[in-house]
Amino acid sequence: MELNTIQPGAGAKHAKRRVGRGIGSGLGKTAGRGHKGQKSRAGGYHKVGFEGGQMPLQRRLPKRGFKSAKLQFNAEVTLADLNTLEVAEVDLLVLKQAGLVSQLAKRVKVVKTGEVSRAVTLKGIAATAGAKQAIEAAGGSLA
Repeated sequence: MELNTIQPGAGAKHAKRRVGRGIGSGLGKTAGRGHKGQKSRAGGYHKVGFEGGQMPLQRRLPKRGFKSAKLQFNAEVTLADLNTLEVAEVDLLVLKQAGLVSQLAKRVKVVKTGEVSRAVTLKGIAATAGAKQAIEAAGGSLA
């Protein structure tokens, strides 16, 4: 191979479409734009969602729902998750290192799903009423 013999692969290059250059080209006269109408004219366009003046779909449908961006900072931990931890004192850092909550989490709440069979002390972590009862029944506490 030499520099003067290098060529692009077959089909990699193709000529730019030249429109409006006579009837013999196949794209003369209307240049592929059809006849009349907004899209045939220079500068003719409509904005996204425009339906010719009819009330657009996104305005006909009712607005519904809301999802707070703050939810990504909240997390839940189950009693079963706490039972798998080999630590007596559980705080936010321990849960993040164990991979039980996301690194973004700022507030964590323990929910009563599963059971806890050993004493666990929660520091800076909230718990539901049922989860609190289960933790205290197992000899643990909430600090």
